[in-house]
Amino acid sequence: MNSKIKNVAAFCDMVNSTKDDMLIILGDVGLNYHNSISEMRHKENLEKYLPITLLCIHGNHERRPETIPSYKEAERFGGMVYAEPGLPSLLFAKDGEVYNFGGKRCIVIGGAYSVDKHYRLSKNWGWFADEQPSEEIKARVEKRFDDENWTVDIVLSHTCPFKYIPREMFIAEIDQSSVDNSTEKWLDGIENRLNYNRWYCGHYHTDKSIDKMRFMFTDFLELK
Repeated sequence: MNSKIKNVAAFCDMVNSTKDDMLIILGDVGLNYHNSISEMRHKENLEKYLPITLLCIHGNHERRPETIPSYKEAERFGGMVYAEPGLPSLLFAKDGEVYNFGGKRCIVIGGAYSVDKHYRLSKNWGWFADEQPSEEIKARVEKRFDDENWTVDIVLSHTCPFKYIPREMFIAEIDQSSVDNSTEKWLDGIENRLNYNRWYCGHYHTDKSIDKMRFMFTDFLELK
């Protein structure tokens, strides 16, 4: 059991959770990286033993579920999610969907650029060319904001708007001029227009708050 799963298991024990409870993971979940038999067994063990339902947002260290044949769309929480047969509590969110969690209208925007792209490629490790949202996905997200009159309660994303990037988390060995920040700059435009209460994101391996933006890496918070 890796450290992330141990943390989730400890959290479940602490709050005495059941499958009726839900934990949202803000990307880089570790479930769709290898797409192998052993990875499927890992999912089956999580489904069997983890007493909680996971709603996972697409990060930049995993395949998009819509590109994996075993995932099918299903309606949950007032929107569409991706699920696999026999794994009803391991769900992936669909970018641009708005879910209702306890009366809160929450929109999902996954994906980001991998600063370790070239290192992973040099090691023949997995890297996924569609890690960032495509123009089609961006258009779908923006259309949903139009439908919502650019007002939601909560944004759930993997990365953050450009203005909020925590530069203290930059890796010294990486030339930042080589980093593709197009997704963050697109999110900047969204954040400038959007009427929202809270924005939760992951990606940067830090736990901190700036304005209405909350970066999450190791901590657990109730949606507010």
